[in-house]
Amino acid sequence: MTRSVLVPSSLTREAEDKREATRKLGYVARAAVVFRVDRLVVFPDGEGETGRFDGGFVDTVLRYAATPPYLRKEVWGRRDELEFAGVLPPLRVASRTGSGSDDSGSLRQGIVTEVGADDRVRVNCGLQHPVSLPVPPELAVPSEGERVSVRVASREPVRARLTDDPVPGYQVVREDVQTALSRPDAGIRIAASRHGEPLAASRLDSLVESVRESATIAFGAPERGLPTVFGVSPGKAIDASATEAGAGDENDDGTEPHARFDLWLNTVPNQGSEVVRTEEAMFATLAALTLE
Repeated sequence: MTRSVLVPSSLTREAEDKREATRKLGYVARAAVVFRVDRLVVFPDGEGETGRFDGGFVDTVLRYAATPPYLRKEVWGRRDELEFAGVLPPLRVASRTGSGSDDSGSLRQGIVTEVGADDRVRVNCGLQHPVSLPVPPELAVPSEGERVSVRVASREPVRARLTDDPVPGYQVVREDVQTALSRPDAGIRIAASRHGEPLAASRLDSLVESVRESATIAFGAPERGLPTVFGVSPGKAIDASATEAGAGDENDDGTEPHARFDLWLNTVPNQGSEVVRTEEAMFATLAALTLE
């Protein structure tokens, strides 16, 4: 199961300063962790960017937030985009512990600080000192600076090993919408929009079941909902998804991003505010669609 969330590079376009923009991205990162998002995709929205806090800023802050505190200094050093990183809320990503003897121990993210000649590497994974670990035969020897997964079974004495497990938390990628929606593991593709079909209790069972398999959920930016981002009227966007990626519409072959969604969904159908912010929409949408 893969859960992907798409947000535009114009996500912080309404922020008055870098501190506010950073704080907003912290809430986005929190939503991604709380609801176990695997991939957080930043897609280009050049027309919506203001030039102050564009896609590069969004991408950097979200990546920094996803980096464990014990690796941040070594991975990021000092960067202008991270001037107000102190306002980011702690993510407190839940440690994943296996139940069997082969998978026991906490899964941690590490960074390779040195590569030896004997298929051993030194890894900083938040223990008191970097540890020297053999590279299992089934894994390629990582390069210096590469991030790896480490299963720590004991701290005193140190017992740890490299694994091919995905690291806890979310991965940040920069990708256009069409590519993200075309991935083999995209699952059900949902566009979150106030112009979409209102989410009703009667539909929750079927939607939750679909999302449980795999899902890709896209959100817009302040004053730029997804129809605006795609440059189409709300009606055309929703009609295109209703005809299975444009099938049956001779003027739309399904190659446009708005035509690739399976469903346009309004997850806050009775909103009391004129505007629902992206981070608020993420919490509302993911909370409803990840029910058991």
